[in-house]
Amino acid sequence: MRNTPRTTLRSRRRAGRALAVGLAAVMSTALLGACSSDDDDNGGGNGDEEITLRVGVFGQFGFEEAGLYDEYERLNPHITIEQDSITDNGDYITQLRTRLSQNSGLLDVQAIEIGNIAEMTTELSDRWVDFNEYPDVDASHFLEWKNQQATDPDGRLIGLGTDIGPTGICYRTDFFEEAGLPTDREEVTELFAGGWEDYLAVGEQFAADGPDGVAFLDSAGGMFNAVVSGYEERYYNAEGEIAYEDSEAVATGWDLATQAAEAGLSSGLQQFQPDWNQAMANGDFATLPSCPAWMLGYIQSQAGEGGEDVWDVAQSPVPSNWGGAFFGVPEAGENKDEAVALVAWLTAPEQLATFFTERGSYPSSAEAQQLPEVLEATHPYFNDAPIGQIFSQASADVPTTVIGPYDQQIQEGITDGLVALEQNDLSPDDAWDDVVSALDNAVAE
Repeated sequence: MRNTPRTTLRSRRRAGRALAVGLAAVMSTALLGACSSDDDDNGGGNGDEEITLRVGVFGQFGFEEAGLYDEYERLNPHITIEQDSITDNGDYITQLRTRLSQNSGLLDVQAIEIGNIAEMTTELSDRWVDFNEYPDVDASHFLEWKNQQATDPDGRLIGLGTDIGPTGICYRTDFFEEAGLPTDREEVTELFAGGWEDYLAVGEQFAADGPDGVAFLDSAGGMFNAVVSGYEERYYNAEGEIAYEDSEAVATGWDLATQAAEAGLSSGLQQFQPDWNQAMANGDFATLPSCPAWMLGYIQSQAGEGGEDVWDVAQSPVPSNWGGAFFGVPEAGENKDEAVALVAWLTAPEQLATFFTERGSYPSSAEAQQLPEVLEATHPYFNDAPIGQIFSQASADVPTTVIGPYDQQIQEGITDGLVALEQNDLSPDDAWDDVVSALDNAVAE
């Protein structure tokens, strides 16, 4: 799940808690018939010994909210699942990194955000079980590049994928109409089809003819992320070396993001901060250039009733992936066999399809992506947008990106530099120099 904004207080789950409905209330009626598991398919939980499995996640990870823990407990009455959630992934990964290094304090199952997976497969790989060693685990249904991300240099598979973040462009149809632009999603897709330069050209038209006080896009950081995520090599080269200073992806993303900022097309805010959330609620910007499947629920939660039927989703001119996560089982865990069985069940195609229909998290399983409840999914809040088709098409074209141990730090450093550029009136050159200086120190540490 992404560099995903999962914001929830620390919670501990007990068996018998009422089923969480997540996004079910806002997904189409057809989605509510999401596939369920046969009573005999219990995911491999064996024996009658009472076992409590503890799952560590960051934020509102979604499996509990989708009702999948309850379902697993129903199928395996001797299993109780308790979840510990730390609101911010930065705090979560710091704690996880420390506990892995000390080989103590670890839970039975631990979530791993995509930005941290390379660190786990290189520096801390021996602290995780190898799913390849478990005959009952079938990882063949996952996207090949998803498995590659969680495979260490020795071929050990240390994580099973939960979701991915194929992207589209989310836009406000009411603001487009006021600017004299098309509002139909297929026409909007065609409007941007020539690439990100076309997207910014539309932004110039919007700035001239659109409603007063409404920016074309949310942030320069969002623009940068949309562009850079469409490349195979971003912050690391194919040899695994840090290469962001010489990266075509970074240079192109930086140039287009600063172009948007200097042209006044951006709201100048930092994503997922309170003022950005408020701007979304107020309708202060017209598009999100990088809008993965999981972002739809976030938009709905922030924009509320006022955004219903005015937000829509178009195809991105350059498909990319933003976010995603894995479940891993630490070697130091007390219940490794049972934990592996739980992870294999949670990430099986049928459960990942439910995860999508209930929570909007797009499956990392190629098999799950082809299930009718995924392919035929629509989202009523977004004008009944055929999100299954939109994100399925985007997923098919996502590049296999090289991810390194400092991937997350580098991306955050660059987007922080763009925030400084917008909010402190820095020149692109000065802002970039500050980014490089800060990242040199961060990587050295």
